Amino acid sequence: MIFTTLIFLIFWFSVPECLGNSLPNGGNSSFYNPILPGFHPDPSCIFVKEWDNTFFCASSSFNAFPGIPIHASKDLQNWKLIGNVLNRPEQLPELAVSNGSTSGIWAPSIRYHDGIFYLVTTFVQDKRAADDASRWDNIIFQAKNPFEPSSWSNAIHFNFTGYDTSPYWDEDETAYVVGSHAYHVSAGIHLNTVNLETGDLGSDWIDIWNGTGGLAPEGPHIYKKDGYYYLMIAEGGTGLNHMVTIARSKNIYGPYGSNPANPIVTNANTSAYFQTVGHADLFQDASSNWWGVALSTRSGPDYLTYPMGRETVLAPVTWETGKWPIWSNVSGQMSGWPLPPTDTGIGGSGPFITAPDDLDFAPGTEIPAHLLYWRFPVGDSYTVSSPGHPNTLRLKPSKLNLTAYDGNYGGPGGQTFIGRRQTDSLFSYSVNMDFLPQVEEEEAGISVFLTQNHHIDLGVVMLPSPNATMTSNLIPYFRFRAISSIPVPDPIVAPVPSNWTNRVLTMEIKAFNLTHYSFSAGPADAQSQMQTIAYAPGALVSWGFTGTLLGIYATSNGGNGTTDAYFSSWKYTGQGQIRN
Repeated sequence: MIFTTLIFLIFWFSVPECLGNSLPNGGNSSFYNPILPGFHPDPSCIFVKEWDNTFFCASSSFNAFPGIPIHASKDLQNWKLIGNVLNRPEQLPELAVSNGSTSGIWAPSIRYHDGIFYLVTTFVQDKRAADDASRWDNIIFQAKNPFEPSSWSNAIHFNFTGYDTSPYWDEDETAYVVGSHAYHVSAGIHLNTVNLETGDLGSDWIDIWNGTGGLAPEGPHIYKKDGYYYLMIAEGGTGLNHMVTIARSKNIYGPYGSNPANPIVTNANTSAYFQTVGHADLFQDASSNWWGVALSTRSGPDYLTYPMGRETVLAPVTWETGKWPIWSNVSGQMSGWPLPPTDTGIGGSGPFITAPDDLDFAPGTEIPAHLLYWRFPVGDSYTVSSPGHPNTLRLKPSKLNLTAYDGNYGGPGGQTFIGRRQTDSLFSYSVNMDFLPQVEEEEAGISVFLTQNHHIDLGVVMLPSPNATMTSNLIPYFRFRAISSIPVPDPIVAPVPSNWTNRVLTMEIKAFNLTHYSFSAGPADAQSQMQTIAYAPGALVSWGFTGTLLGIYATSNGGNGTTDAYFSSWKYTGQGQIRN
């Protein structure tokens, strides 16, 4: 056997069903979480009657580009990517030099007012100190038509030493912005008036509530109902102690009184499979029923394996006149208010979130809207059906590999990587690769990518032959390696079989089971010869704020190689969601 296969202990796990989730007053619909599976954290959602009774949800995107995906639905179950708010480098040039694995776009808040969609968010440089005002760049985007990505404006900046900013309009049309002041500076929720067209602020930021004592009060949203201003926030950090709390006041500037029943949302200290529930938003449907969205990880209380990261979940909410909102417990199967009738008549450039991929990169087509880069694509690094190579996606190698300098900075040349979100617990992902490396350390392949310091790769790389007497005697190898904050498997390096070296290869990643990935390769024209090269635990890419991307890369690993790689027959098929 020419491959040395590193086998890990493979195990299945299960966790009990979440606690009961029925509405206080009963309900008559059934649906499943998550509604936006995979890398879709920090949800903010609205219902816009004027746009054909459509729901719109925005998610954080961190360093990924295009950024701030907007999904739309008419029935709360079929969600389609209609575009990305951040879709042109000139909208926010600073993303090109973001420094930090969890830098980038945090916690967008989407709202609709007087015919305009507003998206308020924070661009964060997480390698800078929390009390460094330059770490926090709070911005406003506007659009008249979210189905047209070009409709979204360039960033309008405003000054706030903090993050998770969200707009609110009072009945007198005064516009406010509420945000989470930076840790260790004046932690708490602050409020100011704002001109959303210019970013000009009122004279002072006012501290209106500090939460219930949990870590990191953040993610604030203001709602007005029955004469009260309700301020809903997240506390406890984004891990297992994550929760949602709420307070209210007759005056927007307070004082705010805490709900005696806080927290109103949490799965902390339970055996639920859905954990870290928090960072929530509220909205009504056409029948005036209240719904809530929040982020959650499907990890169970062990919190070890959750490669898809923080996903968007939905729950029915009861909110009686003059009282506090009551959420249903978040779990995989929910019951609640009647859902709107099934309706998939939604425009926009992207796919429904549950759709498989079967991409052939045909001449004259564009790269699909749901495929992502890490920061901006550089130059002509990605070309659909380049001359002489129809039905392929050409990748030009970046000098930097996926880790880059130190796992944080991307460098001026960027990294050549493109991927799609993992949106299923079990899946298969494959792509054909035509790559003939010429120079030492030229490499192309496939990756389970979370961040620059958390990824698992299988590539074809040019290295010296073990029998070489001269450094110029190079042959192609399969190389499997990983980087993570926890111990990683030893690299696997094995020569590509000589009868495979001039053939197109199929490169494949599968969810081998609930806890491990498998990485395989073989000739594209002889699928029976596919061989599994390695297994890797999903715990390696279970960390931080983002979620896994499955994709392809090309790099010279710091050398001078320039050989292009050509990819075709990109396929992704979901093979099951695990919800309990």
